Amino acid sequence: MQSTGAKTQPTSPTNRSLRFVARQPILAKDEKLYGYELLFRDGTDNYFSARDSDAASRSTLDTTLLMGLDVLCDGRLGFINCTREVLLKDYITLLSPAQAAIEILETVPVDDLVVAACQRLKASGYTLALDDFAVNDPREPLVPFADIIKVDIRATPMDQGAALIKRWGGPKRRILAEKVETREEFTAAKAAGFTYFQGYFFRQPELLQAREIPANRLNYLRLLQAISKAEPDSREIEDIIKGEASLCYRLLRYLNSPIFGFSTEIRSVRHALAILGQREVCRWIRLAATLVAGQDKPSDLVLSALVRGRFCELMASGIHHTGSDLFLVGLLSLMDVILDVPMGLVLEGISVDQETKAVLLGKPSKLSGLYDLVVAQEKADWEKVTNLCVQLNLDENAVAQHRWDAMQWARQMTSGA
Repeated sequence: MQSTGAKTQPTSPTNRSLRFVARQPILAKDEKLYGYELLFRDGTDNYFSARDSDAASRSTLDTTLLMGLDVLCDGRLGFINCTREVLLKDYITLLSPAQAAIEILETVPVDDLVVAACQRLKASGYTLALDDFAVNDPREPLVPFADIIKVDIRATPMDQGAALIKRWGGPKRRILAEKVETREEFTAAKAAGFTYFQGYFFRQPELLQAREIPANRLNYLRLLQAISKAEPDSREIEDIIKGEASLCYRLLRYLNSPIFGFSTEIRSVRHALAILGQREVCRWIRLAATLVAGQDKPSDLVLSALVRGRFCELMASGIHHTGSDLFLVGLLSLMDVILDVPMGLVLEGISVDQETKAVLLGKPSKLSGLYDLVVAQEKADWEKVTNLCVQLNLDENAVAQHRWDAMQWARQMTSGA
């Protein structure tokens, strides 16, 4: 239902690095929350301009990966608009069937490939919904796979809506009334037999935003090449992911989401890859890489995050860190600025050890000295760098060399995009 409240407007240049997604509640007959429909938005005015629906669907999905469905939907089911491309490429499988509902748009043509995709997703446990369903809808062949059918009550008279409920509704398939804008419409739709309800009467779409992590297209190409080898090298894959902030963050959010429920915290890229297994790693990389590979070149901010990560990693032998992944300490230390969300929210989607969490939240930690050293170097506060090296019993020349090596590594990771 991308069109509600639509108008065409240019995207402000200041918003190009931001991701916007609106959510509109879906309620049951007792007006209790059932889920949210997630809607792509071009900017803070909370409108969707008439543009490429495939791009809008991919953007909503990727923003969901960045922010997490648990955050966006408060633990409720999230309805995501899917075009034919998103269906056929299995992008939606980056999200858990326990959290994501697939909303098939009215523009999706029914053919053998679409039917096969619906069969595959239904078998995987996803909730399927048909958006803007009407009398004599060309998507009738997809009805057997649908758990929810959404009917626009402004475009479909109530008597026709009742007929659709009688024909297609039942215990295993619920009918949802869209664009409910008054108490009278809600009462009439409920009397007609609708089970779920959505519209401005309950609440206008609520806008949420996050700053996207600029992606390096070269690293996505390197990854796709690495996993295409006859015998993929797990260390090579790990190194490339660590050199791409956007992939690294998405992977950790993915593995630390409630869909897995791991009893062990995923604290490093190497641990994440070991947990997933080679086959699932390759599948995840293909989906994630093709989903976001078209983003802009890395910004100076992302470059700085990579320098921090690599420097901290190089310092591991000289710093007491009780098993903390120092690469993540450095990388995540700027993620709140990159995503434009509080650090507390960043850490909600990632399991890290207590020392890492404390230092990133500005609390006392055994890693505070290392973090202060990173910041002092960036500020060129050489007196503080010297004092910290003394406190931490570090060789100042070795520290300077690590900083230089980290900068060279980060530039190499982000060059040629």
